Amino acid sequence: MPTSQASAVWEGKLKDGKGSFRAASGAFSGPYTFATRFEGAKGTNPEELIAAAHAACLSMALAAGLERSGKPAARIETTAACTMEMVQGAPQITKMALTVRGTVPGLDQAGFQKAADEAKRGCPVSKALTGIPQITLDAKLE
Repeated sequence: MPTSQASAVWEGKLKDGKGSFRAASGAFSGPYTFATRFEGAKGTNPEELIAAAHAACLSMALAAGLERSGKPAARIETTAACTMEMVQGAPQITKMALTVRGTVPGLDQAGFQKAADEAKRGCPVSKALTGIPQITLDAKLE
């Protein structure tokens, strides 16, 4: 399996400096600052990238699990909200809220919930993020 790579550069002091990141594939890149990360200013930040990775991974893991069970999905849409808070004087990711909606012919809500729970436990990004104190999942069929 391939090794994925990205890079980041930070220039200057923390509060008035600036950074940029880039995927080695060239598929995405962007700037970030103290304000975009800690003050809600418009722009991206590392936590947004983590949320995107988690949403993408969960969607794929759920699609794979449903396919293995003989109930392939027509559509899976996942959003992830990554919350960072100050904990004992240091910033920490404290919560990831996952919301997944699916269109799966022939599957009921209980089956979808079970498959989503299994995908949440099994997706590689979920496994990598086990240090987050609270990861929630809201899964519903559409």
